Amino acid sequence: MGLIRKAKVTDVKEISSLIEGFANNAEMLHRPLTDLYSNIRDFFVYKDDGVVLGACALHVCWEDLGEIKSLAVREDETGKGIGRQLVGVCLDEARELALEKVFALTYRAGFFEKLGFELIDKSVLPHKIWSECVRCFKFPNCDESAVLVEL
Repeated sequence: MGLIRKAKVTDVKEISSLIEGFANNAEMLHRPLTDLYSNIRDFFVYKDDGVVLGACALHVCWEDLGEIKSLAVREDETGKGIGRQLVGVCLDEARELALEKVFALTYRAGFFEKLGFELIDKSVLPHKIWSECVRCFKFPNCDESAVLVEL
């Protein structure tokens, strides 16, 4: 049985591999290793038998707002609740940090809606959150959906 814990620097290469699989299919932004190391404290991993099967980050954006980022589960492990558990742990941490709202930009809005998130118009999100978007090949024509949950 797997275990969710805060990520360590020794997990970065496995996290990167998960993310790159989705990024290569245009389902997620590429994340350079330097970004992953710099933001490792945002990440949780789901490990089983010493292997990272899933990863997810909670990034604090503002005094009341956090973002779920880089949710990735190994394709042969999808449908087992790993993603749901990872998002749940991120939301628990958001509550501990006294965040009021958490959003995600996603191609799988239905997954997040099952977890209590609601579709929102991206324009209601603060401009500060778009700093990574300028690196995306789809910018400024983003086709991701924005979802938000109030805690």
